[in-house]
Amino acid sequence: MTTKRFFVGFLLVSLVLAGIVSYYASSDPDGLEKVAADKGISAKEKDHSFKDSPLGDYGVKGVGDARLSGGLSGVIGVGVVLLVGGGLFWGVRRRGSAGADTATEQDEKVPSETSRKG
Repeated sequence: MTTKRFFVGFLLVSLVLAGIVSYYASSDPDGLEKVAADKGISAKEKDHSFKDSPLGDYGVKGVGDARLSGGLSGVIGVGVVLLVGGGLFWGVRRRGSAGADTATEQDEKVPSETSRKG
């Protein structure tokens, strides 16, 4: 399997999970939320500052269908993560290859041990 095929497959699986399968996830609270509710900690809970953002509360603002809204939100999230992660990876890789070129040039300038002894 080539690297390109692997990444295309990974992208397709990620989009299917985020866009379709995520709708079937449980709406019940997770363990942390349940313990917070049982112990009264959630009584002090406040709305987060991004509640009214375009992707607030796991949906796309302005889309009335809950299934479509959640799926679009997941697909947009996958896209943003891939863009940011890919951009960081690309930047680090370019920086690393520039450092390797500099190291090679410096190695060429420093005489080797065998040439110093001879």
